[in-house]
Amino acid sequence: MRKAYLEGYRPDLYIALVASEKLYDHCAGIEEATLHRFHLIMPELAKSVGATEELKAKDQLAWVGLMNACKAQEEEIVKHELIYD
Repeated sequence: MRKAYLEGYRPDLYIALVASEKLYDHCAGIEEATLHRFHLIMPELAKSVGATEELKAKDQLAWVGLMNACKAQEEEIVKHELIYD
């Protein structure tokens, strides 16, 4: 995603990274940071909306709905913070 963003919206940076042979390292670093951020955000989001283990045991459909909403929100946050920055 980062590579596609750079190609489309930041061609100057993309060309500089390609020319310096650092594009792969740059994208790998962004991916690592993204995965780390995912692991930090999801528990906080789930807690804030009340997607607890108790709810999971009581009403699985509601829990799945909340978790899907959290995942979508998490993806948007990470894209904004890391991919499109």
